[in-house]
Amino acid sequence: MAGDEADPPEESEGIVEWPIDGTLDLHLFDPRDVPDLVPEYLHTCRERGILEVRIVHGKGTGTLRRSVEALLGRLPEVASHHPADETAGGWGATLVRLHPPSSSR
Repeated sequence: MAGDEADPPEESEGIVEWPIDGTLDLHLFDPRDVPDLVPEYLHTCRERGILEVRIVHGKGTGTLRRSVEALLGRLPEVASHHPADETAGGWGATLVRLHPPSSSR
């Protein structure tokens, strides 16, 4: 087995389920997955009533941050987004406010 390393939260047939708690840390994922991952995560947050989300993309060169911001700008469920303040990650994280889901079902 893998020694003392922690396993992902839930894994079934190659699918890993991460907790939906309003913080998405992109360090844990391949950058190629971001265009699909971010909208799916935000959709799930909305379904669960989490309308304020923090996306951690890191500071680095800013490439991932710019990609995330461009993606957020195209998503109709995003009411607003802006860089986090220093207590929430500074420019290494983006805070997102989501529109509430429509109540008509």
